[in-house]
Amino acid sequence: MQNIVTCVWKEPGITKRYRTAVSLHGHTSHSRESLFFIPIMASAFPPLRWIISSLESRAKRKGGIGVDFVRGYWTPPLPPLAAFQLERQQIERDLELSALISLSDHDNVEAPMLLRVIPESEQIPVSLEWSVPFQDTVFHLGVHNLPGSTADAIVARLNSFTNFPEQGSLHDLLSMLNLMPEVLVVLNHPMWDLPRIGQVRHRQALSAFVAEYGSYLHAFELGGLRSWEENHEVLRFAQGWNQLVIGGGDRHGCEPSAVVNLTEATSFPEFVHQVRHERRSHILFMPQYQEPLPMRIAMSLLDVLRDYPDYRAGSRRWDERVYHPDAAGKPRALAEFWEGPPAFIVWFVKAVRLLESPPLQNMMKLALGNLQKEPGLLLEGNQEVAQ
Repeated sequence: MQNIVTCVWKEPGITKRYRTAVSLHGHTSHSRESLFFIPIMASAFPPLRWIISSLESRAKRKGGIGVDFVRGYWTPPLPPLAAFQLERQQIERDLELSALISLSDHDNVEAPMLLRVIPESEQIPVSLEWSVPFQDTVFHLGVHNLPGSTADAIVARLNSFTNFPEQGSLHDLLSMLNLMPEVLVVLNHPMWDLPRIGQVRHRQALSAFVAEYGSYLHAFELGGLRSWEENHEVLRFAQGWNQLVIGGGDRHGCEPSAVVNLTEATSFPEFVHQVRHERRSHILFMPQYQEPLPMRIAMSLLDVLRDYPDYRAGSRRWDERVYHPDAAGKPRALAEFWEGPPAFIVWFVKAVRLLESPPLQNMMKLALGNLQKEPGLLLEGNQEVAQ
């Protein structure tokens, strides 16, 4: 097994050894992103609890509908072609390499299926990020390069498990994916405690999941929106299970993926063969990963809340890209529920949009400082790990 981790700002010439860079785990406007994080955050932040309580009271008073953070969701701003072009341009322009892009929205393959009818993106793999309930948590699996002719049927089976999990059938589903030689299954952001059950319980569940299903997983992810410390933990955890790591951007906004994969492969199936059978990986962290992580997350939030006047009608404002079930349970954009958002939401959005000012961005960077640890925390001297 061979894992190499490199930072482009430390070894700018490293890309000359390779033909291609692979961008994994990017999201588009077809991805349904849960709102469940809001009440979790509110439980630890009294001002947010008050805001949510006010919003719930207003919703019941105005329309008789309670706020549902489980079935409500938001969608990232970039449509599929724009997301594809963003990732491709970074690789071709900044790295001067050929680009392989795999976009993986939550629990659907709508974006890659649409992109396959466009000549410039017709070779894109059919991929998704599959939500897998397990014990009292949920893990996300990047499932890349499904066969296009049967992708819809496969996704229907995966989503059936997500909605009605029976642990016995998970073996069958993962075995089915593993028997497809050109499919790549990645355990995304494994150390991220999504439902906030606590790190001890999360690590116990993670270890149990990998012990049970690890033979069906082809790699663990080092994430472009996760900290050095967390990525270091993923690497050590992967080494303990004799598992490969590869890079995934987890991009939701307009910043291109902060981590890509270098390869000699010229097609996605060749890259899959390199990971699954040759067990080789070279992860490259891009310059934006050096920026303070809170700043990058804030900028992603700005991307979500920004207006896009050139987009098609119904997706230009943030409240047209956030959905909530109506009285009949049908998802509808928030813009349909009000003539305008409540005042405290308006002021919050205005406050976030102040980040569009470059001077304020520079002030935030100075205030935050370099919160990211040195990359040597991952692999000392960018050394190769062979097992």
